Amino acid sequence: KIRRHNLHPDTVAREREEREVGRRQRETKATMGEARNMLALLLCAAGIYGAYLTQGYLQEMITTANYAPDSARLPHLGMLHGLQSFVCFFSAAIVNLLLSRGKAPKAQPTPLLEYMKPAVTNTVGPALGILALKNIPYSSQVLVKSCKLVPVMIMGTIFGKKRYSSKEYLCVALICVGLVIFSLKKSSAANKKLAEPNLLLGYSLCMVNLAFDGFTNAYQDKINTTYKATSSIDMMCWMNFWTGSFLSVYMFGISSVGYELVAFLLSHPKSLLDVLTFCLCGALGQLFIFLTINKFGALTLTLVTTTRKFFSILISSVVLGSTLVGQQWLGVGLLFTGLIWNMQIKSSKKSKVK
Repeated sequence: KIRRHNLHPDTVAREREEREVGRRQRETKATMGEARNMLALLLCAAGIYGAYLTQGYLQEMITTANYAPDSARLPHLGMLHGLQSFVCFFSAAIVNLLLSRGKAPKAQPTPLLEYMKPAVTNTVGPALGILALKNIPYSSQVLVKSCKLVPVMIMGTIFGKKRYSSKEYLCVALICVGLVIFSLKKSSAANKKLAEPNLLLGYSLCMVNLAFDGFTNAYQDKINTTYKATSSIDMMCWMNFWTGSFLSVYMFGISSVGYELVAFLLSHPKSLLDVLTFCLCGALGQLFIFLTINKFGALTLTLVTTTRKFFSILISSVVLGSTLVGQQWLGVGLLFTGLIWNMQIKSSKKSKVK
């Protein structure tokens, strides 16, 4: 301290200036890091929105369009899931190969047969969800699939002996009331476009899809817990491999639906372009989901995908003419209020744990 008092005033001023410069540099670096993270998040969100909003638009158009030259509708809609699975598999395999270059092999890789079990329900569930679009409008399908939280909480309470807060039960109540309000009112503009309008069958197919998705997600969580080295891109790659393989056996081995679908696509060029774009959007969306989970976590991904579903309904109503009536918009509002409130509750719980 005595020596410091003896320093020349210019030296003291220079040291103070250097500390100030260092502090500013650190602040600038931190600000730039936050800006880069925000830009990355915006790019991920834009990728998910762009890919899945386009895919949703195409999905509704494919299932309701009459293709030239004979005004025929695309047959075997459920098999679209198989075609998409192969595109997703090859996309994920290429990315996985690029990411693993120059790295040591994983200590405990997940056995390929482990992915086969959840792939069984992943093969049937989404196919049923696509088939439901023959019976109910796309907006109805999106809403039902947004209610995945409900069976998860019910199963968790009954079988897992889990306890949820009163707020979480209120969220579920909002979601259920919103879905009921939406379902009780029909939109004639949307129903006119359906191949075989049947609300009971359409909603039943979506409910089975939800149940199968619940098992798929639960088994994927088990894989991630058992094999720590499993990444999202591994899951995407091998789940799609098994799903595509199962559907290929059915399409080209057990039945002839694959040959019929290929023949239709080749004789109706516009349908071929729509289906290819649909599959590519699915693969691109899954890759952006992988990137978002790795960089920002599952909660951020849930927020992005939930809000994306709302805009899917908006596009279906405004762009494709599947107009919703006022009561249905009230149902949509209640349902998404419940979903976003539930995400906020989960976020608060995680913050307390930290």
